[in-house]
Formats: sequence, structure tokens, C-alpha cells
Amino acid sequence: MQLNSNNFGGIIQDLEDVVYSLSGINWDDVRDSNFFITGGTGFIGTWLVQSLIWLNRKFNLNIRVVLLTRKPEHFIKAKKWIYECQEVSILKGDVRNFDSPKEKFEYVVHAATESSTNLNNDNPLEMLDVIVSGTKNVLNFAANRGAKKIIYLSSGAIYGKQPPDITHVDEGFLGGPPITNSSSAYAEGKRVAELMCICYAQKFNFEIKIARLFAFVGPFLKLDSHFAIGNFIRDGLMGGPIIVKGDGTPYRSYMYASDLSIWLWTILFKGESCRPYNVGSEEPISIADLAYLVSSCFDKPIEVKIMKQPIPGVPPERYVPSTKRAREELGLTQKVGLKEAILKTIEWYRKHPRFLSS
Repeated sequence: MQLNSNNFGGIIQDLEDVVYSLSGINWDDVRDSNFFITGGTGFIGTWLVQSLIWLNRKFNLNIRVVLLTRKPEHFIKAKKWIYECQEVSILKGDVRNFDSPKEKFEYVVHAATESSTNLNNDNPLEMLDVIVSGTKNVLNFAANRGAKKIIYLSSGAIYGKQPPDITHVDEGFLGGPPITNSSSAYAEGKRVAELMCICYAQKFNFEIKIARLFAFVGPFLKLDSHFAIGNFIRDGLMGGPIIVKGDGTPYRSYMYASDLSIWLWTILFKGESCRPYNVGSEEPISIADLAYLVSSCFDKPIEVKIMKQPIPGVPPERYVPSTKRAREELGLTQKVGLKEAILKTIEWYRKHPRFLSS
């Protein structure tokens, strides 16, 4: 298949930026390797798979990629161009009990987690089982297939509620979600899974890289889920108004998907084993200001409606990482600013409207 925009989701320049930013990797260590990727069909997984294929062809790596998915027919329909790539094979199965391929896999990317707030609230036991049992199954697979490097995609949710006096939470923060609340299933599951990764790395002598993810934006992001920035972009594309369901005071930060890809591949190939790295932007913005920023990115500004009023005396919630560790130890930077990231995402959805409802 030719390397062109139609075949690679219209993100060619982004993929080129990923290749350029990863030019310092020793690709001889990666050549002729097999990659096993769980969660390869979601937003983050799609970016990782596409960038990996792009890297493979740019550097002649001769790699093979196996994607695990519960619903291959849905993936093939939505992203046929990936399925048609000669490097890619699809394996149907649940992360908790898939039939393991028999060949050796040097690299494992464990990105599979149902991040739905509905599942977390309605069926926390299922959420816990997917995260904990799924991670254990993937780690057993990695140990049995001779993996040398594994990256586990964790979450900034493991820190629990960020104290209002901490502007940017770092990897040394010892807070956590309240374990007496079933809504903590997602966050606590991620904590347990991280510990499991550490134990397996020590027992089986492979490298485990842990990435604690925060919030992101870019092509393929679900616009009808619980991600505020995606909802705002959807509202704008539909003509508005942009609806802020809360009071708009919480602070978040957003990293563009190409930067996310660069960071995750760098952590896998160069990060220290068993040492977590926060992944996200350090540039905080309130949800209200985010709504107005998204509005300003359209040719004609979109009306913004904030549904609730702030409660006097209540400090705003924060979910903003410190990425000092990744910046200083791995030389990582955020290359795409938030407004540019929003503009790029809007432009992509305008050119690919079929993904608006996927």
C-alpha cells in the first residue's frame, strides 16, 4: 500500500512529525520484531498503530503488528486502510482470555481499557475485571512469548482527587482514589495493574514502562463520549451552542495526539523500567475557557452556554500533570499548542465527517 493521506486517515504531516521526532531511536534494536497491541482500535491505539506502520516503512524495520480487538468487523469497517496494511494482523478476542499467538513478541503495548464513565458507574466490577484480569493475562502472554519491553498505559486518575494547592501533580504524589467508593473502580484498577506490572517485571526480567495518561485531543477522538473537549468540538461542528454541563471551573490540560504518540514510543524504547512517567500537557485551562477557545476556532464564533453557576468558596478541581520527569530524563517536549491542536482536529473532522458518529 502506498504511503498517502487517503490510506492513513488524513494525518500524514502528523505522522511525519512523529518520525522526525523519533529519529534518535536506535532502530536496529527494533528491526525484524513483532509487536502485540491491545486496545489498538481506540483513539490512542489508532494513533500508535498508524505511527508504528509509518515508522516501519520509513526506516525499513520489517516489523509485524498483531492487534487484539473484541469486534474486528467494526474496526475493519471503520479503519479499513489499517487492516489492509501488510504489517497488520487482527486477532479477535477479549483482553482477559484471548487465544495467544504462538510466535515470539519482543514488544507489547497494553492499551486496552474501557474508559467509559457509564461502565465505571453502572458496573464497577466489570471495570475492575477488565483492567486487573486483562492486565494479568497480557503480562502472562508477554512472559510466555519472550517480550523484552512492555508499555502499560495507566492513567492520571490513580492519583485520586488533586489537592487544590497542587497546581501540577507529579509521579511522587502519594494520594489515591477513595476505595470505599465504587466509582473508584477505574482508578483503583489502574493502581493495582501498575503494581502487577512491577511484580511481573521483577519476576520475569523484562522491562515494564508505565505511562500515566491525562487528557488529549486530535483526530479519531470520540466526540460523543465523556471528553469535554470532544463534546465542545462536536457542538461547534453541529453549529452550536457549545454546552458546558457544569460550572466551567475545573482545570484540565490537553496534549495533541501526535505529541502523545511521540511520548509513548519514547517511553517504550528509552524510558526506565518500573518508573512511571506522566504524559500530558502542563498548560492548564478551565473548562469554561476551553469552551470559549473551541468557539473561537470556528470561522464564526459559536455560542457558549454554561449550565451551572460556581459555588462561592469552593476551589476549582484540577487534573493537570507535572511532566518534569519525562522532560528532563527523556528530553520530551510538547510541540503542538492547544489552539493549534483544536484547529487541526476541527479541520480533520470536516474532511472526515463519517467519524463524527463513530
